[in-house]
Amino acid sequence: MTALYPEVEAFDSGWLEVGEGHQVYWETCGARAGKPALVLHGGPGSGCTPKARRHFDPGAYRVVLFDQRGAGRSRPHASTAAHDLASNTTGHLLADIERLRRHLEIDRWLVFGGSWGSTLALAYAERHPERVTEVVLAGVVTTTAWEIDWITRGVGIFFPEPWARFRDGVPEAERAGSLVEAYHRLLMNPDPAIHGKAARDWCDWEAAVVALHPDRAPPPRYRDPAFRLGFARLVTHYWRHEAWLGDGALLRDADRLSGIPGVLIHGRLDIGSPPVTAWRLAQRWRGSELVIVDQAGHDAGDPGMQAHIVAATDRFAAAG
Repeated sequence: MTALYPEVEAFDSGWLEVGEGHQVYWETCGARAGKPALVLHGGPGSGCTPKARRHFDPGAYRVVLFDQRGAGRSRPHASTAAHDLASNTTGHLLADIERLRRHLEIDRWLVFGGSWGSTLALAYAERHPERVTEVVLAGVVTTTAWEIDWITRGVGIFFPEPWARFRDGVPEAERAGSLVEAYHRLLMNPDPAIHGKAARDWCDWEAAVVALHPDRAPPPRYRDPAFRLGFARLVTHYWRHEAWLGDGALLRDADRLSGIPGVLIHGRLDIGSPPVTAWRLAQRWRGSELVIVDQAGHDAGDPGMQAHIVAATDRFAAAG
């Protein structure tokens, strides 16, 4: 299978005014007249990275990447007091995608999303199927109550020591309740000592769950206090509202994707986000293909994941 494509620089970029005081950073790379493809990053709050450009043949695709509200280079960042979480919801992000599509004068595009980006990609494709040519998802999640409870509590049976540290990061009286709610309150506390520790504790737990190998270091950006705080604030903000999607709605409405080709790529060893979600989605989505990667976890950089992502985008590039 094909490895990642070589590094490529963006040929255009900017900030798009999307309302409520938000400016969304976007960039395009690859072929100016190529097949349009949209990249939706994970998190929520991770922001796009240059590596995400390399899943696409730069001679065939016009790749569009953007940092969702509050993430990456978008302004204001979620780590700042100026960021208004009330105007950062799934509905706002879906409207931002459509505003960006019109701004770039794109009629239809392939949509790629990983982790949280897969939730957002599904929500977008189900709302605007006429704008989507194909869908490629990696590390499939739908942000249901069950998934959120599993990744913050249930999966602790596999990581007892890191989970105990994660649980003990909130006041004792709140440990039996929703850890998402408890952490969100700490993260929104104006005291830097309180929200800074909560952000580190939250990110340490996420890194422990995602890592396939215990000696694998988190990405360097996790060393940045502003990234940790913005990321943790956005994740807990979206999770405490179950992404405003209605529990199980993405699976129930998967028939709206009928006729849209899709490839769902998921690691067999993804303990934090079990493969059953991807399998259930594939059962309901006519025209989709499920690829289970035996030696991979949740990280798109795990063995085999990148090759399958590139194979999918190559196939759809050849389809025109």
